[in-house]
Amino acid sequence: MRNILITGSKGQLGSELQVIAGEYPQFQYFFTDVDELDISDKDDLEKYIANNDIDAVVNCAAYTAVDAAEKDVETCYKVNRDAVRNIGETAAKYKIKVIHVSTDYVFDGTNHIPYTEDMPVSPTSVYGKSKLAGEEALMSACPDSVIIRTSWLYSSYGNNFVKTMMRLGRERDSLNVIFDQIGTPTYAADLAQAIMTVLTFKDWNPGIFHFSDEGVCSWYDFAKSIHRLAKIECNVNPIETKDYPVATPRPFYSVLNKAKIKSIYQIEIPHWEESLQRCIKLLANS
Repeated sequence: MRNILITGSKGQLGSELQVIAGEYPQFQYFFTDVDELDISDKDDLEKYIANNDIDAVVNCAAYTAVDAAEKDVETCYKVNRDAVRNIGETAAKYKIKVIHVSTDYVFDGTNHIPYTEDMPVSPTSVYGKSKLAGEEALMSACPDSVIIRTSWLYSSYGNNFVKTMMRLGRERDSLNVIFDQIGTPTYAADLAQAIMTVLTFKDWNPGIFHFSDEGVCSWYDFAKSIHRLAKIECNVNPIETKDYPVATPRPFYSVLNKAKIKSIYQIEIPHWEESLQRCIKLLANS
């Protein structure tokens, strides 16, 4: 394995992969975003993979605007299902490896114990349904693929909850944040390292895996930690989901069980607060 195509390279995860690429000099990287390569165009994708002798694809591209997806169904499925099918079919044809990133939204969020990979999926939103359709399309076309589901992704790159809470915390005296949705924040830099571990591991073990940072919290707890670590003085008030109406229902509980990826790929995962501290230090120095 030598030439690695990374799609969606300008997003949070793609940006973090660019940061650590130099730590793995055995690979030649092809970082692309939609401007350079539209993965929903199968002919273009196939031509790009053939011309550049690609050995593996890491698909970070996704339509992630959860509320907008409810109205923009066609575009959402084009990116999250059809483009993923294109990758799978092309990968099968050229016998190359695929790592694809999926989401906790494939579950309905009604559980009370962490979700394992073999628990029943039941997405409730267009976004979640499109991501599940992408998983199914990929595994149907190229069962030798690795799918990594993650949750509550943030980074020093792009737009995310951490940067929003820091900005609003400095602009306002008080904020209302939901306390009855429970999950695990995931620093995209940690997920990027996990992906590179999978790529460099001695054995290729296909299938579905879960990855988030360790621990659990509510969005309220997350916001409080962000402000504490960033030394921001702001009164954060806990509110219920019903008091913050959105177009799309969010999972009330979306904690992922990471035992499988830790066991098979021997990955050590930090606690979410440790990773948050690293991210906030970077943001403070930028």
